[in-house]
Amino acid sequence: MPDPIDLATANLHLGLGARVDVLADFQWTPEYLEAYTERTAGDGAEGRLVLLGRQEQSWDSWERHPAGEEVVILVSGRVDLYQEIDGEVQVVPLTAGTAAVNPPDVWHTADVHEAGDAVFITPGRGTETRPRT
Repeated sequence: MPDPIDLATANLHLGLGARVDVLADFQWTPEYLEAYTERTAGDGAEGRLVLLGRQEQSWDSWERHPAGEEVVILVSGRVDLYQEIDGEVQVVPLTAGTAAVNPPDVWHTADVHEAGDAVFITPGRGTETRPRT
């Protein structure tokens, strides 16, 4: 019987051909991210990074994903997701069991009101960040 995948310590990559790669050694380092990008380059804009992230504090930056839509599923807690669309910031209130879609190239950030976990299904290719002011 295969072992379950602990999403607290491993991420997933969804690739072309409905392929799933387990990223048991995933790290948020420039070296790892560069190697990951090179390794999954053949998936183009269709590749997706799936991760379970603990949300304990409000984000200190904005981010956007030019390669496609990002799905955010709040598993537990309470979060306000902010999306900057056409120069206006829109609030998407999330509670446990709800989800939001960040459109391509839309800056987004979040305020955490109750700590919890979220699943992110992200088109990581070309992701940009900027400080939150």
